[in-house]
Amino acid sequence: MKFRIVVDYDPKTKSYSAYCPELPGCCSAGDTEKEALANAKEAICLYLEPCPLEQDSDKKVFDVEVPV
Repeated sequence: MKFRIVVDYDPKTKSYSAYCPELPGCCSAGDTEKEALANAKEAICLYLEPCPLEQDSDKKVFDVEVPV
């Protein structure tokens, strides 16, 4: 699956920010463009990782796959 990552240099902090427009709140940063991209890739993986669910015993949980 491919995602866009927007990388921006901030001359004031002398670092790079990176965010994924398709995933609200999914962002990262780095001292170099390469580091910001690597950190953003990791952030996307963490963003998409399922979290454990605590639920009532009468509810069902289904895993679904969507086409890309």
